[in-house]
Amino acid sequence: MLKSLLDSLFGREKQRDRLFLGVFTDEDHVLDATKACRKAGFNFYDVFSPYAVHGLDRAMGLPFSKITYVTFLCGLMGTCIGFFGMGYVSWWDWPVNIGGKEPFPFSAFVPVMFELTVLIGGLCTMLGLFAFCRLFPGKKPRLFHPRVTDDRFVIAIEIDEDFDDARCREIFTTNHAEEMKEVAPDYDALSEGGAA
Repeated sequence: MLKSLLDSLFGREKQRDRLFLGVFTDEDHVLDATKACRKAGFNFYDVFSPYAVHGLDRAMGLPFSKITYVTFLCGLMGTCIGFFGMGYVSWWDWPVNIGGKEPFPFSAFVPVMFELTVLIGGLCTMLGLFAFCRLFPGKKPRLFHPRVTDDRFVIAIEIDEDFDDARCREIFTTNHAEEMKEVAPDYDALSEGGAA
């Protein structure tokens, strides 16, 4: 249990099967190929793109992102810190009556509550994203194609006992794949001399 927790926190992955890669030049083609691969029952390792492609997460069948819950809860925490912190100071710790000020001036709390909501929500969103994506300083990037950060899209399918090579090649060919190949689980295009 502890080993799996540490592996997930520090980005170490379990031993995976070989991968089948399809390289595409157009976002519409990669989106159509992703939908067809999901319909055919293939297991995705991941789909890589140089920019966000609308609908790609739904095409892969990914669940709803947990980042929204992190943002909401941490923003709510910031609102509560602002409200209760200023309430404590204004009503209990430093109750100064200036010009007939009421002991609990809610309208004066709103700017501080807003700022703390945005600050804490934003910072926790960034930290949550890094944690969910297992990004940390010093992590070595792994690319499946030298131009995946430039203008290429890569679909990586796990090759397991149910993998149908002919069907996968047919889907990739139908959707105008530029290149198809089977690679080892630890494959990295950078180690082959490619440039990012």
